[in-house]
Amino acid sequence: MPKQKTNSGARKRFKISATGKLLRRRAMRTHNYEKKSSKRKRSLNRPASVHGTDAGAVRKLLGLK
Repeated sequence: MPKQKTNSGARKRFKISATGKLLRRRAMRTHNYEKKSSKRKRSLNRPASVHGTDAGAVRKLLGLK
């Protein structure tokens, strides 16, 4: 049986943490930095975890489980 390919778009967008959680980038991070406060920009810089309802689909795209 052939190996399952990882979705290349998902591979670039998601990471797995050391504890096994799926991490994603935050939205609103691409432009209009003048309007956003420094505190908001710093908080947007940290990765967020994928919501539980989406985690199964993301795991499938990454070839996990």
